[in-house]
Amino acid sequence: MDINNYKEYLSGETMMGPNSVRVLAELFDRHPLLLDSDGLILDLGCGKGLTSLVIAKETGARVYADDLWISAEENGKRFAQWGIGEQVKPICEDANNLPFEGGQFNALVSIDSYHYFAGHEGFFQEKLLPFMKDGAVVLIGIPGLKDEYTGRAEELLSEWLGDDAYMFKSPTSWKALIGCHDRIESVKTWEMDCFEKAWSEWLDTDNKFACGDRQYFETIIRPYTCFVGIYIKLKTPNSDRPCTPGESMV
Repeated sequence: MDINNYKEYLSGETMMGPNSVRVLAELFDRHPLLLDSDGLILDLGCGKGLTSLVIAKETGARVYADDLWISAEENGKRFAQWGIGEQVKPICEDANNLPFEGGQFNALVSIDSYHYFAGHEGFFQEKLLPFMKDGAVVLIGIPGLKDEYTGRAEELLSEWLGDDAYMFKSPTSWKALIGCHDRIESVKTWEMDCFEKAWSEWLDTDNKFACGDRQYFETIIRPYTCFVGIYIKLKTPNSDRPCTPGESMV
């Protein structure tokens, strides 16, 4: 995936944190989504739709773009301006109460949002897995804590994040939270390579939240945090391979 194809869409207005397109590009390079125009992808926590744009362009599939903070009307106008209004459907729904039919999606993507609502045991299996087709792929990229600091998020990050520090978990912790299920074939987690670039592209904007993050980057963000990549592959009907818990891929 060539991130340069999307530079014109990146700005302090459309970005809501470290460059989500950069994070998505790494996920796609590691685990390409091989779908067609009949495929259906859920972009969960899409923000202002940058990731939905890229998913639509790179896969050709139909996309449901869901965000609780940005209205469907606002994102719908943006998608129409970007020329993807027929391919991407904006919605505004809580990840805990999604209104979809079972077994609907070929893939789920969530960039820089999953940690806000999924940081407890059972969430993936109870709230998301029922909507996924057999053989589906899940790609998640989120800010987290480096493995060597597991369990110390509130101690190390509270000056920067306040009461939200608990949301940052290590790759190993996220793998344990997703857990095993008879529909899950494999789960991989790792510290993503795009950390420096994704952060620098965010900090270079004039967004007021980027300005706030700058003062903590060298003292807290860079030393202790990372971007956590998560890949989940669901079994196909003829697969009998068990889900085997193991160490995260770093």
